[in-house]
Amino acid sequence: MEGKTIGVLGGMGPLATADLFRKIILMTQADSDNDHIRVIIDSNVNIPDRTEAILHHGKDPLPEMMKSAKLLEAAGADVIIMPCNTAHYFIRSLERSVTVPFLNMISLTANELRENQIKTAGLLATDGTCKSGLYEKALTAAGIRTLTPEPGGQERVMQAIYRVKAGKEVPASELWPVVEKLEAGGAEGIILGCTELPLILKPAQMRIPCFDPTAVLAKQAVLFAGKQISEKAALFFCRKRRENQVG
Repeated sequence: MEGKTIGVLGGMGPLATADLFRKIILMTQADSDNDHIRVIIDSNVNIPDRTEAILHHGKDPLPEMMKSAKLLEAAGADVIIMPCNTAHYFIRSLERSVTVPFLNMISLTANELRENQIKTAGLLATDGTCKSGLYEKALTAAGIRTLTPEPGGQERVMQAIYRVKAGKEVPASELWPVVEKLEAGGAEGIILGCTELPLILKPAQMRIPCFDPTAVLAKQAVLFAGKQISEKAALFFCRKRRENQVG
């Protein structure tokens, strides 16, 4: 019996899209090529910057995002996922533009934190995600308090994100001071709330529990497609406190 097809509305950015696809593959319990999930990816690099649109009246990304959603639907996707946290600001309009469902990375991540009994979360994300309250609303509904970096720390996060988008290497150590301040402020877990951030920080490196929304989304997409989760999925989830940061 043929399984369900996952559609990926990607390109925001391309490396984050590739990271999601890799995680879907590694999280799928499979013994051969034919055991894997059919995945259709539209890496639409013509989608304008989401943070610019939300905060600075930049070009509206919704028309290009809708174009991709409709393309994925026409190609046979049974569900659509977006490896971009900030893009979820537009998810309600996107859901109305097609008949296939979306998996919501933000709400799925909030549920993951609640299931792990996190009461206060530190959020690393773009200015657009932070200032729009995307995570804060979902986390508040789950009974979780949100902490965000102070202005200097947030600037450091944004610089790191856009350096990854430019194809540059960013050492994890550049973000440790931001993580440590959130931890000192009471954060019991850290959300890597931009899909470029898991390319810098790995859950296994973190001293406190770390939540990678890309991994959460990949896992739920695999389950939606009717597949079992492989043992390799554990590589992307860190729920225990460590004595020191690694890397």
